[in-house]
Amino acid sequence: MWQTLIAVLGTLAGVGITSGYQARAARTVRQEARRTEGLTAVTTLVEALANHRRAMWVREDLRLRGEDWAGARTESHASRSAITAPLLRVQLLLPAVAPAAQDAAQAVYALRGADGHSTLNDRRTAALAASDALVTAAGRHIAA
Repeated sequence: MWQTLIAVLGTLAGVGITSGYQARAARTVRQEARRTEGLTAVTTLVEALANHRRAMWVREDLRLRGEDWAGARTESHASRSAITAPLLRVQLLLPAVAPAAQDAAQAVYALRGADGHSTLNDRRTAALAASDALVTAAGRHIAA
């Protein structure tokens, strides 16, 4: 009788331990998937910000020099709209990083309407710094 009871308790303990390990493994897989998805979202956003920053630089440079900038304007509109989806993904997947993502987007948008090349350079530098701050914030968050 005691042997049967010990065998049943041992079996139940084994099942409990195995279930615990499986639950922990599943949780680890979910966390890693979220981390990977967050990293992809940030990478896509930083790429879109860089494309828009370049497009805005070209557009504003042409405008400030008094040249035809209609084609550059069309390109800047396309590159700006390419920011929307990755920005939303970062905000949803990594809420702790959302303020840095918003700051980086706003810094890139600020290149528009510069009143001179000096201002344009300053705004570009600020946009680069904001993008770097986004990457740093995302790295800290994902590593935690």
